[in-house]
Parts: sequence; structure tokens; C-alpha cells
Amino acid sequence: MIIRKADEETEAGVLPSQELLEAMGAYNAELAEAGVLRAGEGLQPSAKGAKVKFSGGKPHVVDGPFTETKELIAGFTIIEVESYEEALEWVKRWPSLDGNGEVELELRRIFEADDFGEEFTPELREQEERLREQIAE
Repeated sequence: MIIRKADEETEAGVLPSQELLEAMGAYNAELAEAGVLRAGEGLQPSAKGAKVKFSGGKPHVVDGPFTETKELIAGFTIIEVESYEEALEWVKRWPSLDGNGEVELELRRIFEADDFGEEFTPELREQEERLREQIAE
């Protein structure tokens, strides 16, 4: 997963320019043409969201906006590639127009069933597969 970190502009709700939208569209098209794009979306500013923190098992809702911009996410792209190195190469091709050339991206692996070891029993695997099939419908 490529995580696009938030900045002052994304948190202020500044929408991307037509030029940036075109550049991101071209980047996403490249990912799709290569067969590696799985999902990708921009996120609304934290002012339009909430955090839910649990304490003692009980939820506590905190409405946005949130002050720590550097810890927030402005969007994400999910790619499926053969290696970490290949993923890094795609991240390096991110449109330089984004964030006026001052954007921070984070690359993270998504857990796969085999990552959980024996604790992910055959029954849990079947349940996960049924859920994925249901989502695909």
C-alpha cells in the first residue's frame, strides 16, 4: 500500500488542480496497464471525519479536525507486485506535481493469510475466503 501523507493543503480541503488530476490519472493508468493496481482513493480532510478510541472496551468518539497533520493520511493506492523493490520503483514514479513537489509517501505491506502462521486455522481461512467472495459480488 502506498500511503499519501496529509499536509496543510489536503487538510484545508484544497482540491487538486486539473494538471495534478491528469498526472495522477496517467500514473494510475500506468499501474492499471501493468496489472498491479488494486485500489486507490483520495480522502477527505480530517475535519470531515472522526477518531474512535476504545478504553476499557468502550468507544469514545473524537470529531475532526486533528492537529497532527504529519500523522494523517490524505489518500492511498494499493498495488500488487512481485517484490518490495518493484513496489519502491512504482512509488518513485509518483507524480512530482503532487504537494508542489513536497509530498511524503509511505510504503507498507498488507498482511496475507500466510503471514499469520498456524493461528490462522483452516476454518478462519475459509471464513476469510467467503468474505472476500461476498465482497467481490
